[in-house]
Amino acid sequence: LCPCLVYGAYVFLPFDAPPLPTISTRLVYTLRCAAFATFPIILGMIISGISRLCSSALEPFGDLQREVEIHRTYVSQSVHLFILYFFNMAVLATYLPQEVLKLIPLLTGLFAISRLIYWLSYAIGRSFRAFGFSMTFLPLLAMLLWNLYSMFVLEPENLLA
Repeated sequence: LCPCLVYGAYVFLPFDAPPLPTISTRLVYTLRCAAFATFPIILGMIISGISRLCSSALEPFGDLQREVEIHRTYVSQSVHLFILYFFNMAVLATYLPQEVLKLIPLLTGLFAISRLIYWLSYAIGRSFRAFGFSMTFLPLLAMLLWNLYSMFVLEPENLLA
């Protein structure tokens, strides 16, 4: 489903990446796009704080209720996945040709949407969360494989440059 969503958005959305001739401008562009991927994490932190305040638990450091635990786990996992996502996107931006840099904001949007889907499905039930997690993890895995392929096969002479 993820390749179909990314390809459909790549073909049908009417925008292009600005000209980014140097690696530093590509990294700044990736950083700006990655700022939008933090939206689900910040929203999760806010909801987690509100659910902790509204919790009926008398002990603040005692066992958490399921509603509080869901949001805390979501934020923790999202931060870990965002770190992996950001570093993969930064490396990906250095290897992509200019014509394909449109993928950077599309993959950012996919990350944000898939984290929100994961959060919703995790709140519904633990058995439904595999769909949202796979929408986050499989594009991340594809980016990692492309980055490794680019580093070791396409440009091995520039590996340590």
